[in-house]
Amino acid sequence: MSSKDDQTLGFYAEEASAYAGRARLAEHSRIDPFIAGLRPGARILELGCGGGQDSEEMLRRGFDVVPTDGSPELAAQAEQRLGRPVRVLLFEDLEDIAAYDGVWAHACLLHAPRPALPGIIDRIYRALRPGGVLYASFKAGEAEGRDGLGRYFNYLS
Repeated sequence: MSSKDDQTLGFYAEEASAYAGRARLAEHSRIDPFIAGLRPGARILELGCGGGQDSEEMLRRGFDVVPTDGSPELAAQAEQRLGRPVRVLLFEDLEDIAAYDGVWAHACLLHAPRPALPGIIDRIYRALRPGGVLYASFKAGEAEGRDGLGRYFNYLS
């Protein structure tokens, strides 16, 4: 099953500038314990970087960050913030093998359909080097479906 959802991607395409430009700080309370498990300068893949705030913070701290987003429009916004290329990548297109010390997936895998998650998680683990660290966050709940803006969410407790 594909994680590509045209309605969700359409929302981010239309709202990329506003979404990326909103007053959102990097998630320090989540980044700190994530990077504590990594060596200085470690290579980190960020999935679903959105406006690039978290990548920007990890770059500032000296990590080798590879930012990605499934939305070409959001990737372009993040490129402006970061001053570096942001790869357009859907979760199921991740093909890297043992390439990253860490994978940061903050509030992005929650857009993948539940049946697609096991394959996506397998791809993420293949992309991690031995001993690598994965951070992923989801919205708590039992349901799945669309929010009032038309975005798909899988709510996983």
